[in-house]
Amino acid sequence: MVTTIFAGLAVGAIYAMVAIGYNIVFIASRVFNFAQAQFVMIGAFTAYVVSSASDVPLWIALAVCATVGAVIGSLEEVLAIRWLRGHGGHNELVTTLGVATLLSGIALAVWGSEPRQLEYVASDHAVGVLGGRVLLTELLTIAAALLLGAGVGVLTKRTMIGLAILATSEDRPAASLRGINAGAIAVGAFAVAGALMAVVGPLVAAKTYVVYNLGDLLAVKAFVALAVGGFGSYRGALVGGFGVGLVEVFGARYLGTEWENIIVFFLLLLILLLIPNGIFARRVGRTV
Repeated sequence: MVTTIFAGLAVGAIYAMVAIGYNIVFIASRVFNFAQAQFVMIGAFTAYVVSSASDVPLWIALAVCATVGAVIGSLEEVLAIRWLRGHGGHNELVTTLGVATLLSGIALAVWGSEPRQLEYVASDHAVGVLGGRVLLTELLTIAAALLLGAGVGVLTKRTMIGLAILATSEDRPAASLRGINAGAIAVGAFAVAGALMAVVGPLVAAKTYVVYNLGDLLAVKAFVALAVGGFGSYRGALVGGFGVGLVEVFGARYLGTEWENIIVFFLLLLILLLIPNGIFARRVGRTV
C-alpha cells in the first residue's frame, strides 16, 4: 500500500509540475498554453544531446535546458500569441496547440520514435520509507513538485513582480495605465514557464525515458489536474496533480491498467459536475 502511494505521488508530481507551468502562463496572460507540456520533452532531449555530446555535470545540462526552454517560450509568445491578442475567439488556444504539434513533429523528425535513456539521474535505486519501497528519482520528483509549487506561490504573492502579474491578470488595461508593462509580463511568463518545464525534463525522463511524444502523454493528465485543483491556483495544481496520480495508480492496481485513464476522466467529470471551478479556484465578487 505505501509503495503504491509513493508511486502515485511520484506520477502525480509530474502532472502537478506541468499544471504549475500552465498556471504561470495563464495567470500572467490569461492564455492556456497547450504547448506547455512539450517543454518537458524539450528539456529531456536537450539534456540527452548535451550528455551525448560531452561529459558535462548535471548543473550545466540543466542551465542549457533552462536557456533553451526560455528562448523557445519567448518565441512562442511573440510569434504565436501576441499578434492574436484582443481579436477574440480564443485563437491563442489554436496556435498553442499548433506549437505543441510542431515541437513534437520536429522531435520525431530529428530523433525518431525510439525511446532513449537519460543517464543523469539513477532510476533503479530504491530505499525503504515508512514501510514501503520508493525509488530515489520518485522522491526527487515529489520534492521538486513541492518546492516548485511553494516557490512560485511565494514569488507571486510576496514580490513586486508577482503582484504586477496578479494585477495584469485581473485587469490588463488598468495595469498598463498604472505603468505595468503587460507585454513584458506575458513574454516573461512564457519564458519562465518554458525554462522551468525544461529543467524538469531530465528528472521526468529518468522515469519515462526520452521520447518525442513525452509532452503529449503529460498534457492531458496535467490539464485534468488543473481542472480538479482550479485554474489560477498553485496549491490547486499540487493537490490536483497528486490526486490524479494517486487515482491513476490505485485504479491501475485494483481495477487493471485498462481502467487507469477511464477512472481519471471519471474523476474529471465528477469534479466538473460538483465543483465546476475546481477545488481551490479563486472566486471574485463583482458589483454591477
